[in-house]
Amino acid sequence: MDISQKFLIFVADLLFPLAIGYWCKQNKRFNEAFFSRMITLNVLVLYPILSVLSFWVMHLNSELIWLPFLGIFTSIIAGLIAYPRARAKYASGLDQGSYILSAILSNQLTLGGLCVFIMYGETGFAYVQLIVLFYNLVTFLFCYPLAQYYRQRNSLDGPGLSLKAILLNRNQLPVLGVFVGIFLYASGLSRPPWANEIFDPLVHIAAWTALIPVGYSAVFTEMKKYWRDMIDLSLIKFLVTPICTLLLGKLFIQDPIVLNTLVVVASTPTAINAVITVRLHDLNIHIAMAAFVLTTALFLFIVYPSLFFLMLH
Repeated sequence: MDISQKFLIFVADLLFPLAIGYWCKQNKRFNEAFFSRMITLNVLVLYPILSVLSFWVMHLNSELIWLPFLGIFTSIIAGLIAYPRARAKYASGLDQGSYILSAILSNQLTLGGLCVFIMYGETGFAYVQLIVLFYNLVTFLFCYPLAQYYRQRNSLDGPGLSLKAILLNRNQLPVLGVFVGIFLYASGLSRPPWANEIFDPLVHIAAWTALIPVGYSAVFTEMKKYWRDMIDLSLIKFLVTPICTLLLGKLFIQDPIVLNTLVVVASTPTAINAVITVRLHDLNIHIAMAAFVLTTALFLFIVYPSLFFLMLH
């Protein structure tokens, strides 16, 4: 499969389900409960299976062990900077949580991997795989509990914050899948051939069952209220985070291709995973959707072309 075919599949998996969900909302097809069940299927069934299968064959080169930790750093620095901004901008925990998650979760693997592949081929793409190796752990072990925390904190009729409810709830099943996959890999048990056959279709099914409800939840009139709020988020995503990552990376990395790859990955826009996480935990989805739409547009038309020109000329 060449790069153009991969790009078309990426576009199809991103735009078509969003459009279908939005069409269903505009034409009053199905209802909120139907799409909530679709998200439940995605988180409680599909993601745990994919976590098991992907970590079952995980390979980590010990010589490049620092790359996954630098990948985690890009999320940490973005979240730390976004935290005081969220507290200053919003009174509601639902708004604060959505803004912070939009800063932390970036489209590193799909969009970052594609952009680096265009620049540096398979070598660059392999570096991206190492950088995002622990991305699922950041998502499920940190971002899901963080979203649950803000949801609980905003509740007026609940019993108060519960650490058990934050860390131990059914939305954490993908984490169990990660550890099961790591255990199977460490045990030396080979992944069966049928797993290779079902993995790719499951990825696409998981993408569609995650994105269709997001399209259903999109309300552009509500997103317009937050366009201005995305200015400082864009500065965090496209300026502060990549600069901090570059400065830290220079302490460990000499290879300019690896450094450039780090910068591209650190500059990626808000991921659709942020919208899914916010939607799943009933935070303010309009902030996450505004972040996803605006930062993706800025990255594709301004940020990435600028990086491409600077790094290759």
